[in-house]
Amino acid sequence: MEPRLDALKIAPELYPKFLAVQKYVDSCGLERPLLELVKMRASQINGCAFCLDMHTKDARALGESEQRLYLLNAWRESPFYSDRERAALEWTEAVTLVSESHVPDEVYERVKQHFTPAELVNLTAAIAMINTWNRISVAFRAVPGSYRSNLHEVSRSA
Repeated sequence: MEPRLDALKIAPELYPKFLAVQKYVDSCGLERPLLELVKMRASQINGCAFCLDMHTKDARALGESEQRLYLLNAWRESPFYSDRERAALEWTEAVTLVSESHVPDEVYERVKQHFTPAELVNLTAAIAMINTWNRISVAFRAVPGSYRSNLHEVSRSA
């Protein structure tokens, strides 16, 4: 696969703004391993190989198990995710597929049992941001494989 273009080099003023939002999301107080699962699930739905490569590497660096990574696409049938993670994954799917379901009330009722209002806003911002990255990466054919995680530094200092 060949990349179409490097959108972030062509519009260099855009990249720092995206990074600022991403930095906020990554430090908003939600558990970092949870955020990586959310990023991976949205990327699975959107078929974003670049982001899947990146976030599986980050999840591993944070200590995520291979078993949970392999079963993420079938999280409903797997006993390896907490109720909070399940709520976040269901919310991720509903928000990512907003044009199909318009985020049903019953999903909102379930997720709000596991997240404070502020956490829910931050979780939704995290989902929106990964969907933004997915769309840029898929549209312009970002090639996976070159990303190297630096989160081993985060997990040691956390």
